[in-house]
Amino acid sequence: MTYETESEIAKVLQDFESCTTDKGEFRHREHLTVAVCYLQNSTVEVAAEKMRNALLRFLDHHQVDRQKYSETITIFWLESVARELTKLSGWSLVEQCNVVIDSLGDSNSLGVKEPRNRRNP
Repeated sequence: MTYETESEIAKVLQDFESCTTDKGEFRHREHLTVAVCYLQNSTVEVAAEKMRNALLRFLDHHQVDRQKYSETITIFWLESVARELTKLSGWSLVEQCNVVIDSLGDSNSLGVKEPRNRRNP
């Protein structure tokens, strides 16, 4: 499934940050979406702090053991997303999210594919 509008992306971010997303519904795709949003206007370091705080709040809200959070894994994925975003300068948020999910969407496979062709704006 790909995003069609920025409002779909904004809802993922808002629901995550407000902890209204069910813990079982916040999967790798949603993590990547939030990472793209957090990296839009910040560094990996700033995005990592924001992601850490939001994930820990999310875990606490859903009464999930904080040991589920891994700083190392979070940084790894933020750096991976940031690398992908450098290839997508000037692309829309929708396009960026879809390409990142397409390229990095398999959390079990760390191979990175070439981005698919950009849609005409």
